[in-house]
Amino acid sequence: MDLTVTFGDLLAITRTAVGVAFIAALVVALTHWAIREGKLEPFSGWAKFVRGWSDPLLAPIETRLRNAGGNPQHAPYWLMGVVVVGGLLLINLLGWLFGMILQLRYAAATGPRGLAYLLLSLTFSVLMAALIIRVFSSWFGLTRHNRWIGITYQLTDWLVEPIRRFMPTMGMFDFSPLVAWLLLSLVRRLVLGAL
Repeated sequence: MDLTVTFGDLLAITRTAVGVAFIAALVVALTHWAIREGKLEPFSGWAKFVRGWSDPLLAPIETRLRNAGGNPQHAPYWLMGVVVVGGLLLINLLGWLFGMILQLRYAAATGPRGLAYLLLSLTFSVLMAALIIRVFSSWFGLTRHNRWIGITYQLTDWLVEPIRRFMPTMGMFDFSPLVAWLLLSLVRRLVLGAL
């Protein structure tokens, strides 16, 4: 059985499912917007149909928004955001997982050189993922003092902090993690290409 075909098929199915979920979330958001703007009757057949299957999805989001002091009417937009971000994360996670399985097969077939390649690739992947998590968590106010996010700072400070000293923040924007990520991707390409 050819694993690459199986992985490719599963990834294609996942992409299709994420696309369908995005279209469904978009329909929900547009329907709720049209009702609020008076362009669609709230008790029309279409509005009832959309509310019928979307209300179970929106109810937990509305509760969280209400508890956080937000506007529960924004739940359809949050649903769309969750579908987009979650779908992209799922697709990337599956791609990474499939790539890792293929690298494991390559490492097993090529011996010590393949194992070195695998370990270096995994190290670079962990560091680059830590940089991405560090940036996204800072957008939500999670800093190095958070127990789980602090790990990403411990993994990446050795690279980000020297860059930050040479390249100070520009207003509220700190480009040092981006520069660190670009530097890591360049070094990764050079090192892995040499193997």
